[in-house]
This record gives sequence, C-alpha cells and structure tokens, in this order.
Amino acid sequence: MCLRQLAVRPRTRVELAKALAKREISDEVIAEVLDRYDEVGMIDDAAFARAWVSTRHQGRGLARRALANELRQRGVDAEVAGAALESVDDEAEAATARALVDRKLRTVRGEPDAVFRKLVGMLARKGYSAGVAIRAVKDALADRDAEAAEFAAQIDADAMPDE
Repeated sequence: MCLRQLAVRPRTRVELAKALAKREISDEVIAEVLDRYDEVGMIDDAAFARAWVSTRHQGRGLARRALANELRQRGVDAEVAGAALESVDDEAEAATARALVDRKLRTVRGEPDAVFRKLVGMLARKGYSAGVAIRAVKDALADRDAEAAEFAAQIDADAMPDE
C-alpha cells in the first residue's frame, strides 16, 4: 500500500500512516513499516518539504504562509517546514507576486479601484501579506496606464504590514 502511495507522488510519514490506519492496520505494524521506510530513505519529510515548497511556489505562485499551511496539513513538522520555507526569501516572494499580478492584469478589465481589489484579493488567497500584495498591485497599476497610475499614486502600500 505504501509503495502504491509513493508511486503517485512523494508522501510524508503522517500521510502514509493515515493511509495505513484507514485500512485498519495496527499501530505497531504501521510504526514498523514506516521506520523501515525511513531507514532506507523512501520517506524523507525534509526532502518532501523542500520539493513541495519549490514546486508550489514556482508553479502556483503560493506565498510562504500558504505553503506553511499546506505543509502543516500534510503532517510536516514545523521545524522541518521552516527550514524548507527559508528557500523563499522576501525578494523572491515579491517578484512572484508581481509576476502573478502582471499575468492577471492582461485579462482583467474594469475601473482601477475594482481591478485593485480583485488583484489584491487574488494575492491574499495565495497567502501573500497585505503589504506585499498592495505593493505589487500598486506598482503594476502604476505601469499600466495614466488612469491606473493616478489611482495607484493615492495608495500608501507602506501603511500595511508585510506579515
């Protein structure tokens, strides 16, 4: 069962334990099997966390907060998750936020204030702090056109915290 689970995608120890428990396998057997998988390197929560952070940040544009939540849901220890999240620094997060805004800005239409709300909301759902989201949207709107630049000039992105 574990091999089938691992064939689909890497799994954490907690995910495999839940899958085995769901099949009503005893806790002793689960512990023994997972310990053996640990020994041979088939389960490595730290490697899982690093790979998860890398692919989800680059592929989906998720911020550290959203990534930390996903790792926590998959049973990754907070210390291990913290180490994996160190690979996403403030500059990378801001650059990713700006790239997401630029991509979305190509298709979104409407008044600058409505566009601003939509884009900040999109970034918030991806786990970006208010400060990072507002700054990214403000900068993108300022580069868009005169009307949007005028609206963006009225926004104080520094008034919002980055956390």
